[in-house]
Amino acid sequence: MSSDKEVTGRHPSPVQKLWRIVVGSVSPALLWPRLQLAVKAALAAGIAFYIAPFMPGSAADYPYYAPLGALVAMYENVSGSMRQGAQTLVGLAIGIGLAFMLFSLGGPSPVTVAIVMGLGVILAGLPRIGSGSDWIPTAALLVLLVGGHNPDEFSFGYLVQMGAGVTVGIVVNLLVFPPLHFKAAALSIAELRLALARQLEDMGKALKENWPPEHEDWSRRSDALAASARSVRLAVEKADASRKANPRRRLHPRDVDLDYRNLRDLERITFHIQDVTQVLSDVIWATDTPFVIPDEDTAPLAGAMAAVGDILRSIEEDPPEQAELTAAADAALTDLTARIAAREVATDSASAAESILLSLHRMLRVIKSAHA
Repeated sequence: MSSDKEVTGRHPSPVQKLWRIVVGSVSPALLWPRLQLAVKAALAAGIAFYIAPFMPGSAADYPYYAPLGALVAMYENVSGSMRQGAQTLVGLAIGIGLAFMLFSLGGPSPVTVAIVMGLGVILAGLPRIGSGSDWIPTAALLVLLVGGHNPDEFSFGYLVQMGAGVTVGIVVNLLVFPPLHFKAAALSIAELRLALARQLEDMGKALKENWPPEHEDWSRRSDALAASARSVRLAVEKADASRKANPRRRLHPRDVDLDYRNLRDLERITFHIQDVTQVLSDVIWATDTPFVIPDEDTAPLAGAMAAVGDILRSIEEDPPEQAELTAAADAALTDLTARIAAREVATDSASAAESILLSLHRMLRVIKSAHA
């Protein structure tokens, strides 16, 4: 019976697979940032539709465009709302102007619709319009087809209501708990730093094992580390964007410039660790590499890797020990450098340990410069 359970655990049923797919697809939409954005979008759309009948002149006849404008302006941060709302209105204005130019060719027909679409798509390629580019052909087509015999009133109402909705959306996003993504950025930086420390520690352990080592998962993490570094950059950029035009930044100050500096340092360290991972993997498993790591270098090299990894870990877990750990790592690298240099003078040979040692020196230099 136990073996049957183990097999069942390894091979989930189609229903279980479908359930996991559904849960994995739906769960991101139920996270608090998305729910918060949904609540604000609903509030903005409701307010925009409420005030839409009070718009001047013929604009009051087109109230349904106000909640659309509110939805368009709803973005994950305030500066994004302002930028997206302004770009949308610019795109609408260009599209409406295009439609009026084409009214000189006559009423709606397959020819005028085709011309509107073609020119609209061309104008959508104008620089710095951003999200407003999609609205150029849309607005032109709506004015041409929906505006009918009274395009002036429709265009006025369309643009005014969309402008009112965009304004409401921006105001709601500005006043109703505008999000700051500082915590996510700090957490992602910490997670990457610890992941890099673990990679160094695991490679140090591999050096001490009988080769080929039993644990080789570290050799497959290079791409994952690069992906993590890219995710950290996105998180820091998102945090930076969330503070712009955000009144809450005064209550929750954060040095985002320091986050960028930490990010750049971690990206450099990630590059060097990827290089060490590749060199060590080639030495252990590749059959066509001419380089080796002498047995007498494995223990001190493992110690040097662990020492650099300890510094990275201490930055997150125990900052007071950084000075001592940095001194210990510096001493380990200096001792190993002298050991390898002395052997090269005696034997006139080189090993892969030199490449790894150079990368460790570069990592330590980055860490020391960041905390000088």
